[in-house]
Amino acid sequence: MSIIKVENLEKIYKGKGKNAVTTHALRGVSLEIPRGTFACIIGKSGHGKSTLLNLIGGLDKPTSGKVFIDDEDITNLSDDKLSELRAKKIGFVFQSFNLLENLTALENIQTAMLFARNTVNRADELLALVGLSDKANSKPAQLSGGQQQRVAIARALANSPDILIMDEPTGNLDSQSAEEVLEHILKLHKSGKTIVVVTHNDELARKADMVFEIRDGRLTNN
Repeated sequence: MSIIKVENLEKIYKGKGKNAVTTHALRGVSLEIPRGTFACIIGKSGHGKSTLLNLIGGLDKPTSGKVFIDDEDITNLSDDKLSELRAKKIGFVFQSFNLLENLTALENIQTAMLFARNTVNRADELLALVGLSDKANSKPAQLSGGQQQRVAIARALANSPDILIMDEPTGNLDSQSAEEVLEHILKLHKSGKTIVVVTHNDELARKADMVFEIRDGRLTNN
């Protein structure tokens, strides 16, 4: 059963002003991702990978076409309903980590726990899951890039989402840190999470169950 399904997605960005440029970011993209799958979206920069990821995650709306999460058409949901869906079903991990600099690793995870009763214990468990129990009281500036990204992954798991969406999770990391993050992504996949990753990392893509390549806004394997 597909947990993610998109049908004929088109996304057009219209510029403003006399010399405005219109960008056709996606051109009729359709795909399905079964529950529990580790899927990678690959392709050159500027060809629509992150646009597709943002539409799947409900961070943006298509010009036309539909996006289904758990058989629910999210295309025309209100902003409030989309926020509720993201909070319950989707965890996000970005290339830039997006941690709050004035909070510890533990506190960064706790801030994302909208539905948890015992936030301290749950945050401790998530830090242990990504191998950072000893960094609970460290602030982002005291952590390596790989450690920051692992905290970001733990934070994305705060509300036990079914889907993890990652945009270039190893893009800002050195090779050793990228390898550590890859290890934890694969561990999450084995636990049953559905993971969708935009990446330029060939090793990450080789580990995926499904690989979708985007070129000029189209899937090359369509």
